[in-house]
Amino acid sequence: MPQLISPEAIRVTYDLIRDRVRRTPVITLSGTDFGLPPFPLTLKLEHLQHAGSFKTRGAFANLLSLDLPPAGVVAASGGNHGAAVAFAARALGVPAHIFVPTVSSPSKIERIRAYGADLVVIGERYADALAASESFVVQHGALAVHAYDQVGTLLGQGTVGLELGEQAPDLHTLLVPVGGGGLIGGIAAWYAGSIRVVGVEPEAAPTLTLALAAGQPVDAPAGGLAADSLAPRQVGQLMFPIAQRFVEGVVLVNDDAIRLAQTRLWDALRLVAEPGAAAPLAALISGRYRPKADERVGVLISGANTTAVDFAR
Repeated sequence: MPQLISPEAIRVTYDLIRDRVRRTPVITLSGTDFGLPPFPLTLKLEHLQHAGSFKTRGAFANLLSLDLPPAGVVAASGGNHGAAVAFAARALGVPAHIFVPTVSSPSKIERIRAYGADLVVIGERYADALAASESFVVQHGALAVHAYDQVGTLLGQGTVGLELGEQAPDLHTLLVPVGGGGLIGGIAAWYAGSIRVVGVEPEAAPTLTLALAAGQPVDAPAGGLAADSLAPRQVGQLMFPIAQRFVEGVVLVNDDAIRLAQTRLWDALRLVAEPGAAAPLAALISGRYRPKADERVGVLISGANTTAVDFAR
């Protein structure tokens, strides 16, 4: 594990950002609420975070710990990271320049614009937006805030684990959605093997699955229903050794299971989750992850930047 990404560093980061982020709640219920066997189930409702996702933690961690140039900050994003950086930049009075691909959802693009950022929609996938943002950094001298492969980003996302460890200290397993890996990397670094941390990816974007099989980050397909949040080209270099050491495994879910999980969350709790955020519950509903008897399972609901009417019936 990179020495800079440790439980101690995550705690220091939490002290830095705690006045800027919400301590999101947890809810404990039974698997029967979602048509599953009666095992204990805890949801961490991180979709209630500022800007609609966990990404706000990493955004503030970077902006509060780095020297900010007059040109401000720049970020490439599938949508949530861009909204988070735009929100944090507005709160701190810093110019923000956000690049997103055309696959980004309209609700995420609307949020970014609402926070007053300079927004550029370019390319079909996250990798295209990232290349454009890197060119902007060279030309204008803005500070790049990476969506997942930056120390501050991982430390900020790791504070989700810190909070959950205090709110639900008896968990055996936590299911976490995986895109570039900043979230699961930070959380796995916090728990450091004290519970099972299991990644969940779409079948159409098996980024960490392929990396673990290859022994290093490799290019992966980048498609599917959750492509705006869980489909980078590769997982991050910083998170990968953490995943090798502390991530129990990764399960894959298809788009139909993700849609069903979104619907079940709405029907049972009137809770709106974007596709990527519903992937961990999809692993349970589809049977791709089957808890053992008396296993206490946590599910991270990581974002809600989508259109609520999609689930209303």
